[in-house]
Amino acid sequence: MMQSLLPSIYPILKDSYQLDFSQIGFITLAFQLTASLLQPVVGMYTDRYPKPYSAAIGMGMTVVGLGLIATANSYPLLLAAAAFVGVGSSIFHPESSRVARLASGGRHGFAQSLFQVGGNVGSAIGPLLAALIILPNGQKSVAWFMAAGIVAMGLLTFVGRWYATHGRARVSVTSTRAHLEHLSSGRIKLAIAVLVALVFSKFVYMASLGNYFTFYLIDTFGVSVHNSQLYLFVFLAAVAAGTFLGGPLGDYFGRKYVIWFSIVGALPFTLALPYANLEWTLVLAIIIGLIMSSAFSAIVVFAQELVPGRTGMIAGLFFGLAFGMGGLGAAILGEIADLTSIGYVYQICSFLPLIGLVTWFLPNIEGSRRRAKA
Repeated sequence: MMQSLLPSIYPILKDSYQLDFSQIGFITLAFQLTASLLQPVVGMYTDRYPKPYSAAIGMGMTVVGLGLIATANSYPLLLAAAAFVGVGSSIFHPESSRVARLASGGRHGFAQSLFQVGGNVGSAIGPLLAALIILPNGQKSVAWFMAAGIVAMGLLTFVGRWYATHGRARVSVTSTRAHLEHLSSGRIKLAIAVLVALVFSKFVYMASLGNYFTFYLIDTFGVSVHNSQLYLFVFLAAVAAGTFLGGPLGDYFGRKYVIWFSIVGALPFTLALPYANLEWTLVLAIIIGLIMSSAFSAIVVFAQELVPGRTGMIAGLFFGLAFGMGGLGAAILGEIADLTSIGYVYQICSFLPLIGLVTWFLPNIEGSRRRAKA
């Protein structure tokens, strides 16, 4: 919720500071790069030296970032505030993902999607709260949301205490490698590369909607800023629902099938979006959000099973890639929007789900795991 406040108030910042789309994209990039580059490093470190209270520390960094957003009076300070929020995210996610996996009872996909859906629900609520609270009261009212972060730090301290007492025991690596014996090191690296390509496809497209959907609706259909925030809330709510469904479906049907459907299955709808009227744009955005968001928890768990014993590093790598691809995509798409139009951005992004065809090269580790257990 706190992280989503920043893109939610982009229309306010654009008018207040006379920013162009490129500068908006670079604010996103400042957040996404600090969130992405540090996450794998934090994950590798905490794989070796678990830090039960690191999630609470990360939340504290996000609270500091919100305070800077509320008080910033220049573009460089906005960039610094976005970077602080990103650092908080990079500290929070790897260890939190580990805790979710340890608490899963073996239902790793369900636990990962439940963990992620918290973030997606918060992301959906952020624009709604921005429309109700920040738009009428201005940039400084962002500081009111620091209270939520302080409460969250208390809750995460409690979770850290549970982890320190019950969760430090390492999951046995040897017991989880049997289903990978037929895969060479090169085959595993190829599979990781395929998953990275899928993350690129998903998050660059999602960046086009998450960061520029309000501008697209305003420019193309003449909707008000207030209504554009409500439409963004509906899209992000669909993303939250899809995220939750993806994990259990992956546990039941197999993660490779969910990945197939969630990327390639969105293609007909992304191709239609740039040519739809307002009502159908909203319907298509909901369908795209539901389908594409179901992939990420399946991708993360699939990668964790390819590299057992490196839960934090893999979580940090893929959460970092998600933020990094989204940030880089937002910056590039902002440049394209300035040179052409926001509508053209959605036309070129509509082909991104075609990258999902590389899912063909992923190994079928679910079937191998079942044979190993037998």
